Amino acid sequence: MHVHTPIKVRYGETDMMGVVYHANYLLYFEDARIDFLNALDFSYATRIEGAGYMSPIHDVEIHYRAPLRYGEEGFVRTSVAKNLPMRTVYRQQVYRAEDVVEDAAADKASDAPDGPGTEGTAAPARREPLLREGATPLVDALITVCVVERDTFKPVSLKRTFPDLYAAYADIAEEA
Repeated sequence: MHVHTPIKVRYGETDMMGVVYHANYLLYFEDARIDFLNALDFSYATRIEGAGYMSPIHDVEIHYRAPLRYGEEGFVRTSVAKNLPMRTVYRQQVYRAEDVVEDAAADKASDAPDGPGTEGTAAPARREPLLREGATPLVDALITVCVVERDTFKPVSLKRTFPDLYAAYADIAEEA
């Protein structure tokens, strides 16, 4: 599963060269992880913070390949790279907006019923945005987060604290 979060580069997010300042990608990634959780119908504010927890970054690995510039549009493509009981590793990649292609065949396939006699009873499958052939990320990152108790900052097991989220991640993780 991949979730695409749009980016429109604002002037204040750039450096003297007019390109996105490297640290601002972390802000884009944070917004994209929230969008990812929302796509799973798991609100960060309600389900995690509301229950007395937080999910800080544990580790960041970023490779910058090409810049986004002031006024350009792009998106962060987020997926779960690895699901562990105490940590989640997200793969987050930045692409230019034009790297998304519309695919009419995929649109029709996602609207098809799941089987005979299921018309009107099953929700259409979630269609993931498609990347154009040869699209390469401008920025490629692995962001590792954990879950901690808000008051003590003591790490907790995602598997035990949020078993439904852990199970959802297990189903969609790129790596077992």
